[in-house]
Amino acid sequence: MGRGDFRSLYATSECPLDTNPRTTFWKEAPVISADRDSFGHPVAIATTIRSRWTDNNLFVLFECVFETLYLKPAPRRYGKTWGLWNWDVVELFIGDDWEHIEHYKEFELSPQGEWLDLAIDRTPPDLERNREWTSGFETAAQIDSSQGIWYGAMRVPFAAITETAVAEGKTFRANLYRMEGPPGRRKFVAWRETNSDNFHVPSAFGNLVLTL
Repeated sequence: MGRGDFRSLYATSECPLDTNPRTTFWKEAPVISADRDSFGHPVAIATTIRSRWTDNNLFVLFECVFETLYLKPAPRRYGKTWGLWNWDVVELFIGDDWEHIEHYKEFELSPQGEWLDLAIDRTPPDLERNREWTSGFETAAQIDSSQGIWYGAMRVPFAAITETAVAEGKTFRANLYRMEGPPGRRKFVAWRETNSDNFHVPSAFGNLVLTL
């Protein structure tokens, strides 16, 4: 495994989606840290990420230490929340087209459980298709105010991100991000730095590798 690899550990059966990193399901998963901004400079907010996979789904858990939360009023959890990236949010960008790397999927989740899924095409962006595409992914979120941590979990159907069979060793192109705080004091966190103010830099993606 290289420095730019994120290992996802196989689980033999589907598991109810939960946000507790101490359950057996999550505790066995490899952990990576997103501790840099998009230019590679260290950031003070700690973010750890775990992943598991089953025959049908990819699971990702974010654990986000916070001081304050910047949340959208009147959250809407049953349907896409457009513009969710303007609030506290975590994001998974993932693609399986190695020839056209500008094609990938984006999954967002807020501390309140709001979500957004998008089909991205950077040549050129097709916003109407992005708005209409649905992945069928599921989310769960929990805020632990006493510990200053919020948790966000995603279950993404493989059918939404690949047209080929999944097995040990299959590798996706991926990056993971977090945004926190209001305008003017906004913090940006990336697993793999993009060297840009924009997260949409597919050439900077690392590898998400399915392992046993």
